[in-house]
Amino acid sequence: MKAHNKLYHLAGFFAIALNDGQHPKHRILRYKEWFVDRINHDWVVVDVGSNTGSMAALIAAKAKHVYGIEIIPELCDIAREKYHEENLDFITADATTFDYSNCLPIDCITLSNVLEHIPNRVEFLAMLRKNVAWSDSSSRTFLIRVPTIEREWLAVYKKELSVEYRLDLTHEIEHTRLQFFSEMTEAGLTIEKFDVHFGEFYAVCRGTTN
Repeated sequence: MKAHNKLYHLAGFFAIALNDGQHPKHRILRYKEWFVDRINHDWVVVDVGSNTGSMAALIAAKAKHVYGIEIIPELCDIAREKYHEENLDFITADATTFDYSNCLPIDCITLSNVLEHIPNRVEFLAMLRKNVAWSDSSSRTFLIRVPTIEREWLAVYKKELSVEYRLDLTHEIEHTRLQFFSEMTEAGLTIEKFDVHFGEFYAVCRGTTN
């Protein structure tokens, strides 16, 4: 089981080398396109955990305005150097404590492989639902992508054996379907659409008004 972990990461290393420094998973998964396809042209979007800005920039090509929030300063600096669109702002901040009142009224919050890194996920989502200045309080849209432990039997078996099973050692959780649905409900989010692609959950959620 431990050898499988090492081989998995080694396969990723060589896949990048075979593709001129770019991981082929981005082309195959097309996860950024999933988010962009669900954005409206007149929306103001907050991309939480924007990393080096590639997905935020794609969304900005379609949306009215995009805020990319990234906690790691070096990643945010790379994003600012690479992307200069007028409707795109990169902010170095902790999304769990950031004051969203400084943003334009928000229509949508995107979280692509972000929630699994946050210990207090329910509290964080509930805070966003309640405290963000939404442009329409009846349509608080969240687009969410998370990895699932149910991607394969091996991951579940490794956990049973107390062998490292996570795809990333910084993950607080890799959800089961039941865990994901339960956390969304606790946070006051209603799942309107739910899909599974390549061992990841994709969900369109709406925040309740209460």
